[in-house]
Amino acid sequence: MAEPVFDRREQLELVQDGLLDGEEVLAVYDCIGAGTGFVGLTTKRVILQDKSFVGKRVALTSVPYRHVRSISVVSNKSFVGKFVSSSSLAIDTGGTVHEADFRGEDKAHQAHHLILWHITQ
Repeated sequence: MAEPVFDRREQLELVQDGLLDGEEVLAVYDCIGAGTGFVGLTTKRVILQDKSFVGKRVALTSVPYRHVRSISVVSNKSFVGKFVSSSSLAIDTGGTVHEADFRGEDKAHQAHHLILWHITQ
């Protein structure tokens, strides 16, 4: 398998340290804004780092692809029926929607396509 796409090596290493047998990292995208530190995508799940807990606590949330109900690229507006470039993603896991704001316009689309491919298999 090819080298995973990543923004920050320490985030990649954190995801790699928690891999299950036979699982591989596809990408780890650094995020901005309140809460989410990164979104990691593996061959089995989505991993979200949530830094919004009280007392500077951090959670790593794993969502198996089979539990992702929908994935959305979030945009503030559309232009003649086509969405403008966006850097946000919403992941619906049935009762909870995880939102992540990415650094760079293309990363939300890359993550969307990877997740969409896995949930439609």
